[in-house]
Amino acid sequence: MSSIAVIDYGMGNLHSVAKALEHVQPGVEVRVTADPQQVRDADRVLLPGVGAIRDCMAEIRRLGVDAEVAEAIKSGKPFLGICVGFQALMDFSEENGGVDCLGEFPGRVNFFGDTLLDQDNTPLKVPHMGWNQVTQTIDHPLWQGIDDHSRFYFVHSYYVKLAQAERVAATCEYGVPFDVALAHKNVFAVQFHPEKSQHAGLQLLKNFLNWQGQP
Repeated sequence: MSSIAVIDYGMGNLHSVAKALEHVQPGVEVRVTADPQQVRDADRVLLPGVGAIRDCMAEIRRLGVDAEVAEAIKSGKPFLGICVGFQALMDFSEENGGVDCLGEFPGRVNFFGDTLLDQDNTPLKVPHMGWNQVTQTIDHPLWQGIDDHSRFYFVHSYYVKLAQAERVAATCEYGVPFDVALAHKNVFAVQFHPEKSQHAGLQLLKNFLNWQGQP
């Protein structure tokens, strides 16, 4: 039986993610856990996250989740980051006056700003909340069965800008263009919430559960 460890450091919508995984692949063993052994033993690893990055990083380091993440990525097993779980993989976030993140991938997390305008010069609200169109920039197994420009559900005030363009798997625009998906070897990470994104999001989770960690 396939197993997936959803890392629990107290900052993710764990129930929603676990239920979505069980829905798309009945019989999958979903372990919501911070136990290092359970994370190591799982076939796949998912790092969720909501809330302020300072609090998330504090708990990640206090519980030793930083070491679990590094080991899971190095192991080659399929790894998925969601929302703050994507941002946490970067070098640094501007949020909370500046926070050092895990540094697994070169990139920064930037504030959208207070003066965002759309194409018609209409002010945009921050946080960026709701449905937005995602543009796929590479062909990847996790996009299988998902139309380019599909809409996904977002809730965030800070956005990722990756330092290496070849690792960008999708982009979006909300006043400014930004990176919403990362792909590198066995790692895929997204800014949006697939568990809240209806058909397209559930398809992405299903693809993850069937992915063997190769580009």
